Amino acid sequence: MSAYWIAVASAEHVRRGRAAGFMQVNHGKAAPLRRVKPGDGIVYYSPNTVLGEKDGLRAFTAIGIVREGEPYQGDMGAGFTPFRRDVAWAKAEEAPIKPLLDRLDFTMAKSNWGYQLRFGLFEIGDHDF
Repeated sequence: MSAYWIAVASAEHVRRGRAAGFMQVNHGKAAPLRRVKPGDGIVYYSPNTVLGEKDGLRAFTAIGIVREGEPYQGDMGAGFTPFRRDVAWAKAEEAPIKPLLDRLDFTMAKSNWGYQLRFGLFEIGDHDF
């Protein structure tokens, strides 16, 4: 049975991963990626366009299915080798979260729904996927 996940990263980082066919979370940590399995669904939420800038994007920016294989390290240069997983990304447009707040199980009737986004990766139900 597949699981579904929301990962959190800036839209700029998500675009780089989509272009190269991978995902990474929590600044490249391996442990969260080990929870994600081949066949699982991934949705990226981007609070901002660029890491460190607060432009208030607050949108879903990618959706895909995790490919076969284990987490692996990629080389970003300067000794930074974050862990990644390969993903088959679907064609999708960015979708602002605000119009969806009352329709998603993980946000509905929850004033503090954004708290779980701080974890960088969390499981959601198939309805929200």
